[in-house]
Amino acid sequence: IAVKQRGKDAAQGLSKRVIYKVDVPANRYDLLCLEGLVRALRVFKGSMDPPRYKLSQENPEPGMRMTVAASTAQIRPFVVCAILRGVSFTQDRYQSFIDLQDKLHQNICRKRQLCAIGTHDLSTLKPPFSYEALPPKDIRFVPLNQTEEMDGNRLMEVFASHQQLKTYLPIIRDSPVFPVIYDSNRVVLSLPPIINGEHSKIKLETKDVFIEMTATDLTKAQITLNTLVAMFSEYSSTPFAVEPVEVEYASDYPGNFFVQPGQKMVYPKLDSRPMESKIDRLKSALSLDLKPDEVRSLLRRMSVHCELDKKDPNILRVEVPITRSDIMHDCDLVEDIAIAYGYNNLKMEVPMTFAGAAEQPIVRLSDMVRVEMANAGYVEALNWALLSRKENFNFMRREEKPEELWRIVSQQHEYSPSALAVQIRDSSCKDFEIVRTSILPGLLKTMFSNKSQELPVKMFEVGDVVVQEPTKEVGSRNVRRVAALYSSTKSAFSVLHGALDQLMYALQFEPEHEHDAKSKRKTFKLVPSNDPSFLSGMQAHVVVDDCNIGIIGELHPEVLGPKGFEINLATSAFELNLEPFLDWL
Repeated sequence: IAVKQRGKDAAQGLSKRVIYKVDVPANRYDLLCLEGLVRALRVFKGSMDPPRYKLSQENPEPGMRMTVAASTAQIRPFVVCAILRGVSFTQDRYQSFIDLQDKLHQNICRKRQLCAIGTHDLSTLKPPFSYEALPPKDIRFVPLNQTEEMDGNRLMEVFASHQQLKTYLPIIRDSPVFPVIYDSNRVVLSLPPIINGEHSKIKLETKDVFIEMTATDLTKAQITLNTLVAMFSEYSSTPFAVEPVEVEYASDYPGNFFVQPGQKMVYPKLDSRPMESKIDRLKSALSLDLKPDEVRSLLRRMSVHCELDKKDPNILRVEVPITRSDIMHDCDLVEDIAIAYGYNNLKMEVPMTFAGAAEQPIVRLSDMVRVEMANAGYVEALNWALLSRKENFNFMRREEKPEELWRIVSQQHEYSPSALAVQIRDSSCKDFEIVRTSILPGLLKTMFSNKSQELPVKMFEVGDVVVQEPTKEVGSRNVRRVAALYSSTKSAFSVLHGALDQLMYALQFEPEHEHDAKSKRKTFKLVPSNDPSFLSGMQAHVVVDDCNIGIIGELHPEVLGPKGFEINLATSAFELNLEPFLDWL
């Protein structure tokens, strides 16, 4: 390393000991400390069996309880706890303990926004504990490594210039209440997610460690707690044993998906998670000719407990340990088998089946539509899929309608301008609050930026909008659409109408009133509509087989004026769903 970084001369006389650089996957939290890395290597080499983590006792000690006040729900609603008894710290172990917390904070905890870790010397505290949220002026304690007692407001001033902690202050600074944890003597353990108290500071002499983690994401908190106790329970008086703590939510706590008022929960949850997989599938994914026993052995080398089913040797019963939260599917088991077998040992084979590359049908259709619109003299625009709620709805004189949610499920292809939008959580920019439910606002923003161009301006866009759909796994789906507008000093609806007819003709459709019995083309018709974005009496739905797939018309003056996009030019526009044409063509 010295030769590489400073040159041969600077490396003279230095140690020639080999230093290994280990790249740890982002989701392998158990490898973020020396304890976990060494343990995984020993299991991999077969010098030890994967440890089984357990509770030191079935029920928590009387009084070993954390009570959660209802006030915490507005800022950091969850807390999990555990105790490591009889820990033997050395300087190296202590430093590793601190380093792992820092790495977890930066990784899974997302810089303490999702979860914050607090560790304390239990001998300095008196349980039971309480987790509350109080006004900053009502919280007074001596922060870690400080000598001055201060309240929450003073703490924000002092640590505003702290090199490390100033990063975390914005998480709670603007909140009317700060989260705080007390023991039964009202001694402050910590002010999460900022800092612990000096009173319960852990030292090398500490034997009993109390761990608390407050969080906005309960799942992440449980994974973080399990990782920390799994790594350092090795140094407890009973190796790999952890003492439980009861967490009780107040009776007036506002319930949510994860916890209910008055609910009592015991942490940590150290039970392994059962999975069932077929050995044939695991082997075929890697084109390996392995015996069931060999597959089992490879997974065990990756610290995963597993056994063959006694009745069916093709079934592998897996117990996913708490340290392997990254294992969620069979493909994760395949990856572990490949690592244990050795990537370099895998044989490259030419597949027996031919899979020719081809465009997705919707992509091919979209390209065809682009060509037709360009041939009609329209210029393509490409806009952001994200925009503000005001632009998507208010400027268009539209409103979100909850009743449209299930209508979209029953009528997949129907054009719905009032569909519920997918919102961006904690958006840092007011211009990007939601995912668009219509392409027209983006085109109108582009028109505003180009209204000084030579008139008329003719433009179009082909792209996706996103609407909420409760039947989908992610709660939403993409819809491919095309939209176009014609903007000039005078209304020219007939020009845009001609572009729509040309596009529909290219898609093998023709107007219903022109349809000939001998024609093989499908028909479409224009039906009067009532979309507030368009002028009344000068708008219509585009209907095919009694399905409303789009709209065309003259945009309302308020959409084009100061209350909207400030274009101040007569503008006609249409928007169509393209996906139904895949079924019709």
